[in-house]
Amino acid sequence: MDAIYKTLLFDGKISLTVIESTQIVNKAIKYHGLTPLTSAALGRAMTASLFMASNLKNKSDRLSVTISGDGPGGQIIVSADSNLSVRGYVENPSVNLPLNEKGKLDVKGLVGKGRITVVRNMGLKEPYSGSCELVSGELAEDFAYYYTVSEQEPTAMALGVLTSAKGKCLGAGGVIMQALPGCDYETAKKAEEIILGYTDISSLIKKIGAKGICELHFAGVEFSERKPRYKCVCSKKYINSMMVALGKEELYDILREQGEIRVECEYCDKTYVYNKDDVDKLLGIING
Repeated sequence: MDAIYKTLLFDGKISLTVIESTQIVNKAIKYHGLTPLTSAALGRAMTASLFMASNLKNKSDRLSVTISGDGPGGQIIVSADSNLSVRGYVENPSVNLPLNEKGKLDVKGLVGKGRITVVRNMGLKEPYSGSCELVSGELAEDFAYYYTVSEQEPTAMALGVLTSAKGKCLGAGGVIMQALPGCDYETAKKAEEIILGYTDISSLIKKIGAKGICELHFAGVEFSERKPRYKCVCSKKYINSMMVALGKEELYDILREQGEIRVECEYCDKTYVYNKDDVDKLLGIING
């Protein structure tokens, strides 16, 4: 079962988060028809974004992550909130590339060079935005670098997604350690060495799950547990508001050209279709 486990290590100097996101990745595969390669990229991005979301303080807080690389995958966009609902998509979900020199999925080749941008909406007048260059394109290193540079929070991550030959996700998740205020260099180094030991985190999650990692590798440590999920927030009400924002002239121009208006949600498989009667009714309600 997908879950996020959190605790403190080394006398409260290091925070540890263990995430299982297998079902979330499978939901994304179902919605977007992802290849094993794009599953790996989006799955890693969603797992890291869930870690970020797990640290949001208020119920209404939310964030978005945009990975803008020059690789064939195009943009990777993920949204998540403090309730641990996450959703995301890859601009070009059907991309396949040869395995890299290590015989693994070439996420770096898919993503390419570019930037990672994080926008947090926390009820303030202006959202908080941070950005940095991608340092590897493998995403775990990129998210860790983002935290270290943009948030001044030294972080180490291991992220992974394992898929079958038929494209089903068999194991996905990550292990994240973060140095807290007052953490000394030696303790931070120990945490980094622990993360470096998770060279195949997805296979480990497939085998024993995130809970098994907690019990086996951190025996005797007490963890908090929360349940994340893939959830799109699109709705008829939300799409109606988007339609109205387009304006009467734009809506009827589209109807004349296409006969109907189709709005496809980028995060899920829902399509909203409006004919002329629907638009008439919508504008009539709005205009009284």
